[in-house]
Amino acid sequence: MRIVIPMAGRGSRLRPHTLTVPKPLIPIAGKPMVQRIVEELTAAYSGTVEEIAFVIGDFGEQVEADLLEVAKELNTTGKIYYQDKPLGTAHAILCARESLVQGPCIVAFADTLFQADFNFDDQADGVIWVKKVEDPSAYGVVTTDENRVIQGFVEKSPVFVSDQAIVGIYYFKDGNRLKNELQYLIDNEIKDKGEYQLTSALENMKSAGLQFKAADIDEWLDCGNKKHVLHTNKRILEIKSKTENLVSEDARLESSVVIPPCYIGPGAVVKNAVVGPFVSIGSNSKVENSVIRNTLIQEDSELNGAQLDHSMVGNKVVYHRKFKELSIGDYTTQQT
Repeated sequence: MRIVIPMAGRGSRLRPHTLTVPKPLIPIAGKPMVQRIVEELTAAYSGTVEEIAFVIGDFGEQVEADLLEVAKELNTTGKIYYQDKPLGTAHAILCARESLVQGPCIVAFADTLFQADFNFDDQADGVIWVKKVEDPSAYGVVTTDENRVIQGFVEKSPVFVSDQAIVGIYYFKDGNRLKNELQYLIDNEIKDKGEYQLTSALENMKSAGLQFKAADIDEWLDCGNKKHVLHTNKRILEIKSKTENLVSEDARLESSVVIPPCYIGPGAVVKNAVVGPFVSIGSNSKVENSVIRNTLIQEDSELNGAQLDHSMVGNKVVYHRKFKELSIGDYTTQQT
């Protein structure tokens, strides 16, 4: 099994937090979003994951090193590919053409997190995970028969076709066949809404006789903007706190109250503060004389005298001032 993770977009709706760090590396409950995705997929798959291919933009050497380390921690090989232009989902996946070889593969877009009981049906030519949504016009959707066999793929239709939205996780029995179909779109300039769409390749494969099954996910957690990131951080804290200790043994708590669930990373200091619920504090950050709830604080930041709710604070921030709600990017200094 090989896993392909297209993640070349920076995430403009999350600025300023994505000015220096791409969205899939934003930490959720202490781990980068993309790491949580590949951990869930590798844990669910009963076989061997031979390689994780990351399709990125020009994110810099440190990001590439971090991604390769994610793969290494999962006892597999990481590989980096580049998408220089945003030409659509099909083009993004095909950028990892060397990893699309004969045999099974998973494609997972690093835009969202999810909760699901994954079942990789090796009798089907593919499995596509979906979630019913109230407004499907913003999503690619599928239509299915009574046996959950997919009958059609439609990309962001303004007219109602189906409420089964494609969440961005796909299993293919043969990665090489997928590669050939994607290449066919590029070679023949087949676009939908101005881009090369994966749904076009899926429709061609279905028309050629391949059978895809639809599978439901239990929960779809969006990370598109600050509000959604904080909600996702809250839900992951709630879920993981049932089975994991989220407060590092290397964190230092002094004269403070921590209201769970919270994540407090290695080297973090919480002093004379009330923290929680639903707070994540990254490694080596310091929170002092503060009241913090429903907030995500990244690494190496320092907060003193803060009263925060529904807030995001980036890396290497120095913040000594009082606001009720804020969104501060990396390397910011604000003092009074």
